[in-house]
Amino acid sequence: MLYNLPFMELIQQHLDEAERSMDKAYGHAQDAFAKINAGRALPTMLNHLTVAYYGNPTPLHQVASISTADARTLTIQPWEQATIPHIEKAIAESQLGFSTRNDGRMILVTLPPPSEERRKSLVKLIKNEAEKSRVVIRNLRRDYKEILKATQKDGLPEDAIKRAEKKLQDLTDGYIDKINHLLTLKEADVMAV
Repeated sequence: MLYNLPFMELIQQHLDEAERSMDKAYGHAQDAFAKINAGRALPTMLNHLTVAYYGNPTPLHQVASISTADARTLTIQPWEQATIPHIEKAIAESQLGFSTRNDGRMILVTLPPPSEERRKSLVKLIKNEAEKSRVVIRNLRRDYKEILKATQKDGLPEDAIKRAEKKLQDLTDGYIDKINHLLTLKEADVMAV
């Protein structure tokens, strides 16, 4: 049976839009997981720190170069050697639990290995982020399903809407599976000693 082509294009546009929205939700989950530190040194871990630079609070990354030396060590190369004590003080006052030492030119920041309790709390946080993303995807499915039903009121046959709803459900299931896979990988990463 042939359907009105503009209606079919409209349904496909809605499905494409749903996929883009679900992809954004998945991307948000990826970003949220990336921000959760599993005890590995990342230069971005110190982005929120401010240093007293000539009496003004200045973001650390504006007074020094931060890089990763290994999985548990960051190196901070200040632009001016006189800022080393201020940087060490900012790290100590941050209560991040990092130890620092300097050789007069740069600061080495060592991260302690996370405790079992800390890893378990990180897993809870990860599961919470995954659930938030799954809820967003299910809400998108609900919203686009309502949009498809509204299209049916405009004269599109019910079987065409049912096929579109099936595609929407398959899309939803695919993105939820992707989030679950991401969750499994991140959980294993966090729990690894």
